[in-house]
Amino acid sequence: MTDSKYMQLAISLARKAKGFTSPNPCVGAVVVNQGKIAGKGFHRAAGLPHAEVEAINDAGENAAGGTIYVTLEPCNHQGKTPPCTQKILASGIQKVVVGCTDPNPYVSGGGIRFLKEQGIEVVTGIEEEACQDLIEDFIWYIKNDKRPFVILKSAATLDGRIATASGDSKWITNEKSRAHGHRFRHECDAILVGSGTLHADDPSLTARIPGMETRDPARVILDSRLSIDLDARVLTLDSSAPTILVAGPGADPEKKKALVQKGVQVVQVTATPNGLDLGEVMIKLGQMSVMSLLIEGGGKVAGSALRAGIVNKVLYFLAPKLLGSSDGIPVFSGQGPDRIRDAFHLKRSEITRFEDDFLIQGYLK
Repeated sequence: MTDSKYMQLAISLARKAKGFTSPNPCVGAVVVNQGKIAGKGFHRAAGLPHAEVEAINDAGENAAGGTIYVTLEPCNHQGKTPPCTQKILASGIQKVVVGCTDPNPYVSGGGIRFLKEQGIEVVTGIEEEACQDLIEDFIWYIKNDKRPFVILKSAATLDGRIATASGDSKWITNEKSRAHGHRFRHECDAILVGSGTLHADDPSLTARIPGMETRDPARVILDSRLSIDLDARVLTLDSSAPTILVAGPGADPEKKKALVQKGVQVVQVTATPNGLDLGEVMIKLGQMSVMSLLIEGGGKVAGSALRAGIVNKVLYFLAPKLLGSSDGIPVFSGQGPDRIRDAFHLKRSEITRFEDDFLIQGYLK
């Protein structure tokens, strides 16, 4: 196998922990000796051993004289766990192949430099783009003042409708598409909707994938006047994930007190003529260690998120269905650009098929 193949294996290992490692990135590692895989590992959750430690422990004595492939530069500082560079040295590994460097400017390159100073051969940049994509939320969060990496998800008919005029939306997309959407709920730290979705659907906003262990995201609801019913599903769920209500400055203090008594976190932000200040919401969520955010709101929230410039990535599910009318509920609402040249343009776009549905995804930032 080539360096790229071993790194691809390390990436596939890292993906197993997607959704469980925040605020740490997911990382995978493979130890190879004399052309054979001697050990494999990945970082399973924050506070548990890092991928390098898992792979070296798995390899045991066979690590000595071998090569370790790791998706992210080994850490060289003491955190909740000891430095991985020390583990590599103690194992007798002679070569380290790194996918991408640590994005944190205070530690970037430190692990690589230390290993080289100790006489270890270090190769960098193998499958670099794939390794960066793996931790795109972590990279964005670290490099942008700890603001969440935002994914906007929509599911629509071919004529761009998320529901009929009566509000019926179950189900536009098929079961496989919905399961894939729930995977993003599991992988993100939080999910955000508006009060319109809350009142229309009374959603649970949990991650539900048959046969897979999942982690529920924190539930963030934009509710400027705290209009939520105290019996709403998001307030009565058996879930370890918190519910966060984002209100305006004029929200009823008595309602806020009642919600806090129910264990709800209430955050108040500035109100603008177009709704709550979403830039300020991102700052507040980042301060609460929300590294990745999935927006699943209706047309008002989706349109507002785009215009506020907070969206990094778009997931647009299209079902081969047509309402054939103009009275359905559109994917986006609000004022759009006057010219096509000012439209939001997705870059690095990809299309994936789920039976007869299509997922179009790409990046705005």
